[in-house]
Amino acid sequence: MKLAFNIAWRFLMSAKKQTIVIVLGIAVGVSVQVFIGSLITGLQKDLVDTAIGSTSQLTITSDIDRTVEITDTISLDLPVITDEQLIDDIRAFSPEFNSVTETLSVIGFVEKEGIEKQVVFRGLDLDNAEGIYKFESEEKITYGRLPSADDEIMLGIGFLSEYEENNIELFDENNPITIDIRRQGSTEVDVFKVVGFFDLGVQALNNAWGIGTLDGARNIYGISTYVISSIEMQLNEPFLAEELALDIDRTLDNTYTTSNWMVEQASLLSGLQGQSISSLMIQIFVIIAVVLGIASTLAITVIQKSRQIGILKAMGLRDKDASLVFLFEGTILGVFGAIAGVLLGVGLSVLFVTFAVDSTTGDPVVPLFIDPAFIALSAGIALFASILSALFPALRSSKMTVIEVIRNA
Repeated sequence: MKLAFNIAWRFLMSAKKQTIVIVLGIAVGVSVQVFIGSLITGLQKDLVDTAIGSTSQLTITSDIDRTVEITDTISLDLPVITDEQLIDDIRAFSPEFNSVTETLSVIGFVEKEGIEKQVVFRGLDLDNAEGIYKFESEEKITYGRLPSADDEIMLGIGFLSEYEENNIELFDENNPITIDIRRQGSTEVDVFKVVGFFDLGVQALNNAWGIGTLDGARNIYGISTYVISSIEMQLNEPFLAEELALDIDRTLDNTYTTSNWMVEQASLLSGLQGQSISSLMIQIFVIIAVVLGIASTLAITVIQKSRQIGILKAMGLRDKDASLVFLFEGTILGVFGAIAGVLLGVGLSVLFVTFAVDSTTGDPVVPLFIDPAFIALSAGIALFASILSALFPALRSSKMTVIEVIRNA
């Protein structure tokens, strides 16, 4: 085996220009794989993070109205969840749940100095909700802070601009301004301090949402018992949302409904799948081109080196070792080509995100995502393809006889 490796190395070194061309061919193929794979993966992650990275990816809601006691004489029928144990059961349901939070939504109206605007008051478990909405970690709070008391509210940035147009001040960090919130269908008014404004990057939410505590939302209803309108979740792997939703459906009774982003945003999912398929097809054709290139070059090498192979066989080189010579050539070419290709591919990716930037923000058009596992897989595929492409020349050299070499000399 050592003899076969030494002969393979000598054959490659005796035709350095040819060897360099083959290595460059493999390197280009690997670099294309790494570059396109990193580009598509980065684009997909950015699209997923932008579209669903700061929203609920899987949500449980009530499918029926439940009677909620407001006072001894007044009750409301609302599509709410009243089973306090359910939230603990969901948290323990799967390790794939990254964040799980309770939500109580109240549709009402914000009133300030005669100007009334509809609001969806979102009562949240703010500690757990941070894992989904990422208010502080991604600096979505444009002014002020998150609510910390039940009588505090943070509004979407759309409220600020709309009230400013009417010369009405809504925010003063040193002296909190109060607003009135009236639940739809009720004449009762609750007073809240405006402690901040957020920008979720979605105009519809910025113009409609108000964020507060769960008890703050219950106070608007006048409810003191456990009541929530939904359980919202984010997953470690967003593409498991539909599978987990089906699993939860089988566990819960038919009074609950689960929804997930893969169904609600089917067009986004279709686009992501299309990107993955196109990336895979490009990489497959690149691999085929690399295999054909190496196989044809090594096949020519067998003809070029037939005299040397014949002499070596006459000196006692076995057919097996003659085959190993070309398998080692394929392996050596694959190793050097893969290393060069990975370096070139990563370099191209870095250059792309360095120069392809948004002219206004300076951020990369597509964020760089280097996945070591994908790079290792690309290098492994290139090495396997190189060895595979050396099989035909190896078989041909093993069948070559001394008499055949002498006859064709």
